[in-house]
Amino acid sequence: MSKKVIICGVDTSSLPKLTQKESNELLQAISEGDCDARNYFINCNLRLVLSIVQRYSYRTENPDDLFQIGCVGLIKAVDNFRMDVGVCFSTYAVPMIIGEIRRFLREGSIRVSRGIRDVAYRALQTREKLESESVDEASIQQIAEEMQLPVYKVLYCLDAISEPISLSETVYSDEEDSLTLQDHISDSKCSEFIWAEQVTLFDALNTLEEKERSIVMKRYFEGKTQMEVSKEVGLSQAQVSRLEKNAMSHLRTEMA
Repeated sequence: MSKKVIICGVDTSSLPKLTQKESNELLQAISEGDCDARNYFINCNLRLVLSIVQRYSYRTENPDDLFQIGCVGLIKAVDNFRMDVGVCFSTYAVPMIIGEIRRFLREGSIRVSRGIRDVAYRALQTREKLESESVDEASIQQIAEEMQLPVYKVLYCLDAISEPISLSETVYSDEEDSLTLQDHISDSKCSEFIWAEQVTLFDALNTLEEKERSIVMKRYFEGKTQMEVSKEVGLSQAQVSRLEKNAMSHLRTEMA
């Protein structure tokens, strides 16, 4: 290929090209366990993967993902190829690369075991059955009872076959503003209230004497014992204990 293509950080136009003789020599070395020859041969054949990935350019999947999956097929082909099969390497490798890509497109990037999929599909069928017998929407509890399975297992299996949703997906939009899914997700560890508390705490810490601040940081932020702190700051444990109590009393006053 004369056209420059960069995929997964690989500039395919700069990859070395092999003659048939060079390919045969490398394949022979690979069969004898030469790891350097194997790596070099794989690198030289990345263009083969790219040519196959471009056949699936109409798909919405990230081409980088398809390229990486194709490389898995290439590596499998290199590791399983035998020179006595009577075909050239590319003839052998292309079906394996295509097979890996098609499997990825068919099953998705997240592999779900057949057992989990079977339970999930049974749950969906059970829900349809229950809702056909009632005007109310079937609950997970009812579905689990009908299937004689624990609720957690039904939930887990249904979640496993659900399509991933982007946090950037728009859930509401008007002419002036829009909201994404991440706007609706709260973080109990990073709320405005906790953020303000942390700012107040660090402001209060800055009012301590340097030695007291060091002791508090080591004790409550690094999780060290008074004995460990005493060795680090060069004071007795009793002195560390007294300074720590004074510091904590001062912090309570500052943050009250």
